[in-house]
Amino acid sequence: MKRKLAAAIVIAGMMVSVSACGGGDDDNSKDAGPDSWKGQTLTVWTMDGSVPEQWTKDVQAAFEKKTGAKVKFEVQKWDGIQQKVTTALSESNPPDVLEVGNTQTPAYAATGGLAELSDLKKEIGSDWTESVSKSSVYEDKQYAAPWYFANRVVIYNKAIWAKAGITDTPKTRDEFFKDLETIGKKTDAEPIYLPGQNWYFFDGLIIGQGADLVKKDGDKYVSNLADPKVTAAMEIYKKYASYSKAPKDKDEATPQQATIFAKGKTGAFIGMGWEAATAIQANKNIEKDLGYFTIPGATADKPEGVFLGGSNLAVAQNSKKQSLAKEFLKIALSDQFEGELSKLNGVIPNKESLESNLKGNGAAEAAAPGAAVGGTTPLIPEWAAVENTPNPIKAYMTAVLNGKAPADAAKDVESDINKRLAQKN
Repeated sequence: MKRKLAAAIVIAGMMVSVSACGGGDDDNSKDAGPDSWKGQTLTVWTMDGSVPEQWTKDVQAAFEKKTGAKVKFEVQKWDGIQQKVTTALSESNPPDVLEVGNTQTPAYAATGGLAELSDLKKEIGSDWTESVSKSSVYEDKQYAAPWYFANRVVIYNKAIWAKAGITDTPKTRDEFFKDLETIGKKTDAEPIYLPGQNWYFFDGLIIGQGADLVKKDGDKYVSNLADPKVTAAMEIYKKYASYSKAPKDKDEATPQQATIFAKGKTGAFIGMGWEAATAIQANKNIEKDLGYFTIPGATADKPEGVFLGGSNLAVAQNSKKQSLAKEFLKIALSDQFEGELSKLNGVIPNKESLESNLKGNGAAEAAAPGAAVGGTTPLIPEWAAVENTPNPIKAYMTAVLNGKAPADAAKDVESDINKRLAQKN
């Protein structure tokens, strides 16, 4: 779960012609509905770390009681999952239900491998949080259902903040900057650790500015890096980075920022909630000083935009158990089990009304307010190639932090971005 939630996953080679291999409506007609459910077994693929054992047992029991059918969960590893899912969706007997990364969903939908779920959306999805539901839609049709999500928060060292005389967490971006300045003046700690290429935080700032990384040019997508709103987001990032001594040409994983924070000489960092556990593993003494707060926005009434990483649940187009698969989704995504998953795993649910299940989990409580104003990287199949190493967005960020004008830095990488967006997968 950590790998997926921390970053959108590259989907190179996914765009194969799955629909040409599938069975379509004729195959699905073998599903006779509720009268045929009893005695059947539904196969569900979930990813390693996504669901706790208790949730699985509870859903299995509820599913069997309601349908008379059994559900078989098959846990998948992250390594090689894109190719494995792509292959499975092209076969005549795929898993019936699959967990797919939210940023992966458009690419799988574009191949024709996922069943349309617009009827399910009408039945159970009227109050899904709009920002988390967007990734399950492709070309205005529902091809998956939003399941669970996570986003970045500020993880801070309460002892350092107290030493600086700061008694409350900031509610606006300017207050946050003021606090970082105070830490720099009144303590010997680094106010914040922010490497130059923490680009998912940058994407959140772009979302907060109401911008996107791509724009439509005729019938194709091209880079939008030169947009003034993107420039404004980068200027905000640059201001944050001015309080940090972190390398300008590294990301948050090289080295792992939580291990830097664990040394007790850093006021804060911006990361996923699970990174706190990484810090504790590196230094158990840091646990007593850990605190969390929502990344503040320009005004106190609206948090900063954040990148929402997470998973959707989809039904394979070639599944011969379409109605049974949809019944599973109704149960798994019900308030009871959506709430249970959020409580057990500390993940953001697909409805704001269920966020009460996060009470007592400091990191999750801090993350929840950002979900409603969050977003993702561009939800187009072509985007995957842009994130391939070396990521040109990272190069742009480093160039700006090293003093290059944002417009010039954008110009340096836009041809590469456009070339990647034009790739036929």
